[in-house]
Amino acid sequence: MNKKEALFVRNTVKISVAIAAASAVALGASACSAPSDTTASDKGDKNAPLVVAASPTPHGAILDFVKNKLAAKAGLKLVVKPFNDYKIPNKVTDDGQVDANFFQHKPFLDTFNKENGTHIVPVQNVLIEPLGVYSKKIDKLSQLKSGSTVSVPNDPSNEGRALKLLADNGVITLKPGVGSDAKLTDVKDDKGIKITELEAAQTAPRIDDVDAAIINGNFAIGAHLKPSTDALALEKAKGNPYANFLAVKKGNENDPRIKKLAKLLNSPEVKKFIQDKYTDGSVIPAFGPAKS
Repeated sequence: MNKKEALFVRNTVKISVAIAAASAVALGASACSAPSDTTASDKGDKNAPLVVAASPTPHGAILDFVKNKLAAKAGLKLVVKPFNDYKIPNKVTDDGQVDANFFQHKPFLDTFNKENGTHIVPVQNVLIEPLGVYSKKIDKLSQLKSGSTVSVPNDPSNEGRALKLLADNGVITLKPGVGSDAKLTDVKDDKGIKITELEAAQTAPRIDDVDAAIINGNFAIGAHLKPSTDALALEKAKGNPYANFLAVKKGNENDPRIKKLAKLLNSPEVKKFIQDKYTDGSVIPAFGPAKS
């Protein structure tokens, strides 16, 4: 091979390599931009599945009932993503990873939006889960004495509910005029009882670490606790302002799929499902539009 032929071969190889590299980059870019079916639907695609974040019990169970029994007839494709956490569902709703969530009440949402700069709004009330006091060490609240320990959820809205429940049952005394918005600083007399703050999801798993624990209804159910028989004291359902609702990022309230789901969640079929499944009073239907 003479010099001219060798030079031609080298140049041909370089061009081929460059073309191959460019093709690989283009293919990689195409692969990276491929849509995912595990996150919220594309904006404007109202025929895509509606992705909803929810606490597994009872919210996820209710959504699964809707998905399996009611959604198809209503022309709704539903994807349920469970979260054992009270922070992530709002974050992934706000940043668009999911279309909606179902796990919380208004006081919790108001505090979360304020502290995190999120813009989540309630759409439709569905249920109430009375807060309860549970224990593996005592049989009645009168056995709590100076030195006893009681755990409460540490998020502001549920902590206030927990402190009021303790006060309503004579375990502690709150300052005059203080209700379910109570803070630890509003405790007038703790009667020597040590109150421990925990994330709501940890109150049930760590019940053995304290003399008594105040546990949210969904976490009590998840821990196989029966409010009607296991709770030493139970929050009253009548007049309870803590209805759990379907929620979305502000601006998505009129999504036709959201409206379909809201209607299904307030249907006679869902009411019967809740009443038949949660006969112990741990979950109570509370239908109607949610207040913004």
